[in-house]
Amino acid sequence: MTANFVHLRVHSEYSLVDGLVRVKPLVKQVAEQGMPAVALTDQSNLFALVRFYQAALAAGVKPIAGVDAWIRNPDDVNTPFRLVLLVQNQVGYKNLTRLVSRSYREGQHLGRPLMEREWLVGSTEGLIALSAGRYGDVGRALLSENTTQAQQLLKGWLELFGDRYYLELHRTGRADEERCLHQSVVLATEFGVPVVATNDTHFLQQSDFDAHEVRVCIHEGRTIDDPRRPKNYSDQQYLRSPEEMEALFSDIPEALQNSVEIAKRCTIELTLGKNFLPDFPIPQGMTIAEFLEAESRKGLDWRLNQLFDAGSAEFAEQRKVYDERLQVELDVINSMGFPGYFLIVADFIQWAKDNDIPVGPGRGSGAGSLVAYALKITDLDPIEHELLFERFLNPERVSMPDFDVDFCMDKRDQVIDYVAHRYGRDSVSQIITYGSMAAKAVVRDVGRVLGHPYGFTDRVAKMIPFEIGMTLDKALNESDDLKQSYQTDEEVGELIDMAKKLEGCARNAGKHAGGVVISPGLLTDFTPLYCEANGEGLVTQFDKDDVEKVGLVKFDFLGLRTLTIVDWALKAVNADRLKQNLEPLDINHIPMDDEGSFRLLKSAETTAVFQLESRGMKELIKKLQPDCFDDITALVALFRPGPLQSGMVDDFINRKHGRAEVAYPHPDLEPILKPTYGVILYQEQVMQIAQVLAGYSLGGADLLRRAMGKKKPEEMAKQGEIFRKGAVERGVEEETATYIFDLMEKFAGYGFNKSHSAAYALVSYQTMWLKAHYPAAFMAAVCSADMDNTDKVVPLIEECRRMKLKVEAPQVNLSHYKFTAIDEQTVVYGLGAIKGVGESAIESVIQERESHGVFEDIFEFCRRIDLRKVNRRVLESLIRAGALDGLGANRATLMLQLPLALKLAEQHHAMEAVGQNDLFGMGEPQPAEASHTQVIPKDVEEWEEEQRLQGEKETLGLYLTGHPIDRYLAELDSICSSRIGDLSLDGAPAGGQRRRGVPVVVSGLVVTASHRQTQRGRMGTLLLDDRSGRIECTLFNENYEQHRDLISADKILVVSGLLNYDEFRGGLSIRADNLLTIEQARSHYARLLNIHMRTAQTEPAQLCDSLQQTLTPYLGGTTGVRLHYRNAEASGDIQLGKDWRVNPTDELLKRLEQLFGAGSVSVGYRNSTGQAAFAKQQPPAANRQRPASGG
Repeated sequence: MTANFVHLRVHSEYSLVDGLVRVKPLVKQVAEQGMPAVALTDQSNLFALVRFYQAALAAGVKPIAGVDAWIRNPDDVNTPFRLVLLVQNQVGYKNLTRLVSRSYREGQHLGRPLMEREWLVGSTEGLIALSAGRYGDVGRALLSENTTQAQQLLKGWLELFGDRYYLELHRTGRADEERCLHQSVVLATEFGVPVVATNDTHFLQQSDFDAHEVRVCIHEGRTIDDPRRPKNYSDQQYLRSPEEMEALFSDIPEALQNSVEIAKRCTIELTLGKNFLPDFPIPQGMTIAEFLEAESRKGLDWRLNQLFDAGSAEFAEQRKVYDERLQVELDVINSMGFPGYFLIVADFIQWAKDNDIPVGPGRGSGAGSLVAYALKITDLDPIEHELLFERFLNPERVSMPDFDVDFCMDKRDQVIDYVAHRYGRDSVSQIITYGSMAAKAVVRDVGRVLGHPYGFTDRVAKMIPFEIGMTLDKALNESDDLKQSYQTDEEVGELIDMAKKLEGCARNAGKHAGGVVISPGLLTDFTPLYCEANGEGLVTQFDKDDVEKVGLVKFDFLGLRTLTIVDWALKAVNADRLKQNLEPLDINHIPMDDEGSFRLLKSAETTAVFQLESRGMKELIKKLQPDCFDDITALVALFRPGPLQSGMVDDFINRKHGRAEVAYPHPDLEPILKPTYGVILYQEQVMQIAQVLAGYSLGGADLLRRAMGKKKPEEMAKQGEIFRKGAVERGVEEETATYIFDLMEKFAGYGFNKSHSAAYALVSYQTMWLKAHYPAAFMAAVCSADMDNTDKVVPLIEECRRMKLKVEAPQVNLSHYKFTAIDEQTVVYGLGAIKGVGESAIESVIQERESHGVFEDIFEFCRRIDLRKVNRRVLESLIRAGALDGLGANRATLMLQLPLALKLAEQHHAMEAVGQNDLFGMGEPQPAEASHTQVIPKDVEEWEEEQRLQGEKETLGLYLTGHPIDRYLAELDSICSSRIGDLSLDGAPAGGQRRRGVPVVVSGLVVTASHRQTQRGRMGTLLLDDRSGRIECTLFNENYEQHRDLISADKILVVSGLLNYDEFRGGLSIRADNLLTIEQARSHYARLLNIHMRTAQTEPAQLCDSLQQTLTPYLGGTTGVRLHYRNAEASGDIQLGKDWRVNPTDELLKRLEQLFGAGSVSVGYRNSTGQAAFAKQQPPAANRQRPASGG
């Protein structure tokens, strides 16, 4: 090394709390400045080591690994100090990974991972230490003028590190640095300790200082102008050139030279690209390859006995294709060195199945392996479904196999725990992920730090299009509003420019959704570890890409909610079957051509059916009319943006139904394309075409598929030539071969992995079958899975009602924690869905009920339950939710009785505690509640409907025994064009062209409402619920200003506007142009108020006087009044004059019914379809009679 300086202390973006250095620009700048090496010393972690190591080597720079560590202060744990540790060799690397891991697992305090000085004893070999200047313990002692302590501390470090300890010198313009430097030089001279200069680098360019300050403020939750904010950094902490450092330390040249000497002493070599699997236990005398083959053949025998009649004459021929395929796969697996991988996966999946943990039938390309099917890793026959092994494991492209395994969401962690137990807890971990500062988020963060008002920052952030992978540069190109504001508004420009400097920076650490690694020894021999402050959530410090680069094999343990639903439903069904002495139902052996299931599917009644429940998918189902399992597989593959927008979907549908010709580009392709009506839908079909038509091996065909997906021109030209040559050699005309290759290239961009599609289609079919045959048990399971999400439960309850299932309110004498089916047609609400009632309280109630029987009344209930768990607040929630309705009194009465019930129960428990319940052995005590009926009567008038329903809304999140809109539904049928649940856009999103802007009129209760300022003006949003479903409605500008007072929660509104497909939410929404209350809508629409006088309830004169007095306050409206008189002697109709036209308010209708009796009032409307609800220019349609809301 000839340069005179090397940076040995650099914080990258992965320090998270500070640091703005990106790895690739770092090594690029180091190389350009002629420095031969650079150290990366992130704060307390090695997150970026692998990418830094690779980038540095690629740039011709020597990488030095290190950590800027926190060391616990034995005198004050709240003031730890720093120590920079650099890796000298492989021993030092292992020591550092273990020390860093231990600091997270055992040493965290106030969010900082602290190392104990004692841990370093025996663990410093191969490590070089820098004192950290004024932030180290020696520097602190010097600045405190405590030279004796500084000397003692230095001696201690020299005992640990010997000549590998350096006093670190800084000149970055921070307070006390120069004083610390001079005293350090004196101390170094006295003890003969070397000094070294660093620049404590946190950013690359001096101009990045402000951005770095903003980054630090984001982490600390402060604003940049906060006068209390500590100023720990200076604008001198950039990546200085060797020349700048030489000028800065011209008086201490040895400090620079020592940086070079340290760099020479440090060498780290990471072993990359070699895989390390744990040893799988196998029987003595067998190789692992032999054991895999034995297990596979045993498993295949079991599978074939399930599939075929082993005693039939055809069995030998049937199994021949399976045996041949199995041998091919085994040869590939063993030759590539992966038998252990298959056995490890098969082992933990079998353990899960043996322990009643649901496992998915497959996911991704792994479903294409027959070995996996034989080992019960997957449950889909790859030969029956024409799935390809080479799509999963390609012998012509060496890469690790990767099984993605779905487990029941609730029990996934049990499987991970099993693996940790089997292979050792120090050998198993989940994998880290890093959250980054994405475009919208970074704008909000920077806006807050710069002190901008929330509204200003929110407005700028909302100009950024919502799209995965969106960047600020891309947003400036795509959003005219953002671009204009950026160019014309100085504050917006400043905000965006600052945000661009931070965009993409690592911000926080998290846990990968399902990745788990298993090492053949200690994990810390391969990767450092990270965990949360409480020691929970252990993960690798290397992310999923880097952990595989260092040789650890990733296993994906994914949680799938649908498997939990299927499991709950099956347990309920089989419990009932057991009572009937029936065999338990095995979901893996249901008929795949069930008529009832496909009838349900064709009618698109697929709410809660896995993968088939969205509005758009339902539209596609209605068009496709699937009638076999292959069609369900196709549905999963077709319902994606590419096929939907390309016209492929319409072509597929038309071919299936004979509206378009099913044609094949070449006769030899018919067997491949026949299941998809001549359309190239799956990636596997591309591979098969290349094999059949051009002689590719399936491994080579997989490489072709990958090349088509990447669309690299030079690679496509090369593959095109190979394809044409192979096809011509097999008698295909060159022009035809070129056409087919172009066709494959076009559809390869849309093609889907058939293995994944078929595996998920199987789960779809299973849920559909359960819904068709065990609807109550299935819907109870679905509701249970979503019972914490009211927005999902509302349409599910409505779906139950549509299915003619009865939904019972929660009941303490019947309900369990989850929703349950008590018979084939009834679902009972789960007590766990009641807000404000904890699981322990519910379980204690259920346990008491099951141990000692049902509860008779609230007094007995309070006496028997544990009031420490079920307190007054919980009891009030139970009453308001209706859960105590079965205790012999209405809710109003129960609420009045509650204080006395609690008092008596407390007295009972107190007496019981001191043994006075049966002091003289004279039998059961007289119940204290014997006189409670005299204190509070049982016939207290029940709450008004509004109060009752509001109680349900607040405790259940929805209205269960009714809905505020129910009383208006009959007349709203005359006003609205549709219920919300029935809204639809033809072809949205199924099909290339979507219909937009369809006029609709709907009504519902406003669940949530919001008002906000946008770039284009004011905007209001409301979420409307009419029991059949929910929909978001928005109003802008003039429409908003006109109706802003109506945009608030808990109002019932009639909304007219244009129905659109909302790309952002993936569902329908309404752009509203008018809002009316129920009374406004009735006044606008009502033509006649009909009053039916069926009997002579009173004297005619008195009746007329009462009618006049009732109508007078409501005169002046546009609705006429007609009297209908009927009795045994006479009948007649009287139309009152124009002067008697009224406003038909709720209050008027109520008063009239009080006068003439329930059901005596009805309203005649101008329009019966609702399409003209707000279109005054349209002539009125025929009158339609509807009962009034009060009737």
